[in-house]
Amino acid sequence: MDTTIIYNLAKVLECDARKNEPMSRHTTFKIGGNASTYVKVGTLSKLSTIIKECKNSEIDFMIIGNGSNLLVSDDGLDKAVIRLDGELRNIVLLDETTIYCGAGASLAALCKFALKNGLSGLEFAWGIPGTVGGAVFMNAGAYGGEMKDVVYSVSHITKEGEIGRTDKDKLEFGYRNSVYRSNGCIITGITLKLNKAQKSEIQEKMDDFLSRRASKQPLEFPSAGSVFKRPEGAFAGTLIEQCGLKGKTVGGAQVSEKHAGFIINKSNATAKDVKNLIKEIQNTVKSETDFDLECELIMI
Repeated sequence: MDTTIIYNLAKVLECDARKNEPMSRHTTFKIGGNASTYVKVGTLSKLSTIIKECKNSEIDFMIIGNGSNLLVSDDGLDKAVIRLDGELRNIVLLDETTIYCGAGASLAALCKFALKNGLSGLEFAWGIPGTVGGAVFMNAGAYGGEMKDVVYSVSHITKEGEIGRTDKDKLEFGYRNSVYRSNGCIITGITLKLNKAQKSEIQEKMDDFLSRRASKQPLEFPSAGSVFKRPEGAFAGTLIEQCGLKGKTVGGAQVSEKHAGFIINKSNATAKDVKNLIKEIQNTVKSETDFDLECELIMI
């Protein structure tokens, strides 16, 4: 697919646009071939213009955040890859307990902003390496908290390039799921309702969760976080460990010796290495425990 028209339009709009951009630079796995066109878009109007042109020209596109839950093909992406930047990363206080946050902002930046303003409810997200848009898209969660607990409404652009909004009661949040997984809209911003609390208490919770992550998760290696969804009645990491797969290696990909629910890029792993390791894990766990492990990781 020739994405040159999107590249040229992005240049006219004064966006940061690149041809044949290695996606390994834009995923936490540090894996992935080249995107034919990669664009960073800084305003809602520019994003709308580019999305409308993609539709008119029948060019495939995808929005990425920090790439923290993605495995991109070694063959690359024959489409326009769009990253939200600039104004689409702004965070503002609307009233004493309400925050509006651009979808391109990192969860870390949002958590710091909430702490600074004495607002509690997002502590669980401290240390999750994604953007706010990505976190809402998949209803990210940890330590008993989920995005659905704090999200009030979500702003978006439709696949036709029109601006819209979805209120909380229509977001269809579930386990690692939201209405945005199926409606084709692009999340551009989130309104969150939080609770006033002492900054010291918020900081204490954030520190506790971060230390727990550091002690249990292989943060020193490139990965995409938990590879599998939690099966009903069990934990993916525990099942994998029970099957003796901790440390199992395929090419440069390895089941983490620290946490079996993670696959790490140990040594220049390819997407094919990771896929083959995932398949081996799924087959082994199924045959030995009869549990089916479903990927949380999104393969592109």
